[in-house]
Amino acid sequence: MTSGMLERARWAARAFARYDKASVDRIVAAVARAGADNATRYAEWAVRETGFGVAEHKALKNVACSTGLVEEYAGHDYVSPRTDPAQKIVSIPRPAGVVFALTPSTNPVATVYFKILLALMTRNAIVISPHPMAKECCADAARTLAAAAAEAGAPDGVIQVIEEPKLPLIESMMADPRVDVIVATGGTPVVRAAYRSGNPALGVGPGNVPVFVDRTADLESAARLIVDSKAFDNSILCTNESVLIAEDAVADRLVSLMRGAHLLSPADRDRVREAVFPGGRFDTRFVGKDATWIAQQAGVRVPPGTRVLLAPIDRPMPEEPLAHEKLCPVLALLRVPSARAGIDAARAVLRISGAGHSAAIHSTDSRTIMEYGAAVPVLRVSVNSGNSLGGSGVHTNLPISMTIGTGYVGGSSAGENLQPGNLVNWTKLAYHVDAPFGDFAGLDPWSPPDGPVPRYPEPSNARTAPASPAAPAPQADVLREEIRRLILEELASLVRS
Repeated sequence: MTSGMLERARWAARAFARYDKASVDRIVAAVARAGADNATRYAEWAVRETGFGVAEHKALKNVACSTGLVEEYAGHDYVSPRTDPAQKIVSIPRPAGVVFALTPSTNPVATVYFKILLALMTRNAIVISPHPMAKECCADAARTLAAAAAEAGAPDGVIQVIEEPKLPLIESMMADPRVDVIVATGGTPVVRAAYRSGNPALGVGPGNVPVFVDRTADLESAARLIVDSKAFDNSILCTNESVLIAEDAVADRLVSLMRGAHLLSPADRDRVREAVFPGGRFDTRFVGKDATWIAQQAGVRVPPGTRVLLAPIDRPMPEEPLAHEKLCPVLALLRVPSARAGIDAARAVLRISGAGHSAAIHSTDSRTIMEYGAAVPVLRVSVNSGNSLGGSGVHTNLPISMTIGTGYVGGSSAGENLQPGNLVNWTKLAYHVDAPFGDFAGLDPWSPPDGPVPRYPEPSNARTAPASPAAPAPQADVLREEIRRLILEELASLVRS
């Protein structure tokens, strides 16, 4: 299966790399519509299959990562050549080729949508490897988007999915030289495996988001945004707030305004800690579960409508389990005497885990905001915004993304929210500084597909011989000519090299 799937993807990538902007836009729009039309169905399916999160919130993410993503990049062009007469440079886009995309169980379908559309915007073929816990909804979503792409004129095999993901198969495919780039979203072991594969990889690190509220903050807004963010999809996004740091001067008022958040007593805090972190290690059965269920499992009574459990802690240190990342609506609460102490506390949280990922601050003091941003070792800081959808670009002007790069400080080659530009390189035609620059107006090396798009040429031994001679298929001549042209292109490239 590995060989056939990757050969088919490679064939599709070579064909797709010659498409013009209008053809690519048509395919991207059709796939985005198919994703948005099925957003609710796949959201509900994902919750049924994984047991994680809130269907309504997953549907919002599915829309954001389909039609919302396309709207975000409507003015961008990753297909047409760019000319810079002042610098005497022409830039020609070169797609990566075959993208091997690992998707998580926590944000399954949104990530499938996201990575497929990024690949299509940049004329790449993509093979989706879903997390085994979400394989059914992800595989069906990928097939739906593949059908929409093919109907709009994309090459056969431009979107494929591994129906039964197994670790040996995934490792084999990641190391296959026919894969041009791996885009890994998931746990640390998955990302490390991608980097060890020998192929180029774009991976991310874990989050552990500190959110600081200082004495100048709009407390009503901060309280509402933090609760909504922490409760969103039952805190399944890696951008969710993990530790709330509040200045003493406003901490009591802030907590009183956090409607839907229940402040745990020290005894109840200990019960929740022991349930969620038995033996000091996070119990994954709490991932994406709601606050009332978590409280029930811990033997804690909470008011109806509780969306977040606030757990007071004394110090942000590795020995305190509640200071670690929590993909569930349990939010640690730390009081500090000053803004300086709040900044230091946020740095301490990120030393535990989450370096490079994200942080948040609620403040109206520009100096404090600047000092916080300069001090915390992360690459995105949401300001006066919930971080779940702020860090991922839905509620800020950061790029909308389900893959959050953590940069060098987080052990990642990517330091930004993954975006289409990460999947394309540019060939530079650079003139001598004294040479006259050419006239490239109206020149475009790409074109629409010439006639019906041929299917991937399967090997003859993979087909059952017909009982009697059959007439040539209508596309046979087109297919033969396409194969001949590809072979000639390959030979020409060998001669040039």
